[in-house]
Amino acid sequence: MTQQQKLGPVIAIVGPSGVGKDSLMEALVAADPRLSLLKRVITRAADAGGEDYTPVSEAEFSKRVAAGEFALHWPAHGLFYGVPADAVTAQRADGRGVLVNFSRAVLHQAQETFGNFIVLNVTASPEVLAARLAGRGRESADEQKKRLAQAAKPLPDGLEQVYTIDNSGELSAAVQAALEVIYPAARA
Repeated sequence: MTQQQKLGPVIAIVGPSGVGKDSLMEALVAADPRLSLLKRVITRAADAGGEDYTPVSEAEFSKRVAAGEFALHWPAHGLFYGVPADAVTAQRADGRGVLVNFSRAVLHQAQETFGNFIVLNVTASPEVLAARLAGRGRESADEQKKRLAQAAKPLPDGLEQVYTIDNSGELSAAVQAALEVIYPAARA
């Protein structure tokens, strides 16, 4: 058995802003002890809210990139995001799955980097997305419109394991649907 076979899946959680990615990830971890959340490094202010992340300055982020500390890193929405290499490897030990909020733009790179890779494409109706964006109050009305316009953007072609999870309704339904595709043999 190779090292890659021993490592659990990296589970990419992707979808538009307001779709409930953070809520879904937290609920999945609470529902199944084989799953954990990866804490990303982000050039976002510490008091910005949202997910649990490690806030850093752009200068610090650049130092970490140069030191090779990230398995993957990318820019999005005026910020920089990084997946700490040591953390993702440690969290995948013993076959455990690690949930990561990824940008669509790096999915191919993530698939190549991690091997055992699953994409959960989280969706919700346009009405639900608009209400959630307005309710969280992190973006201006113009920024909300831009994010809503991006919601229908398709995933890149060529990804191997992609599953769509509708998170328009009860969170518990989305959790059940996600668990069934992450660990199908355990649910049979």
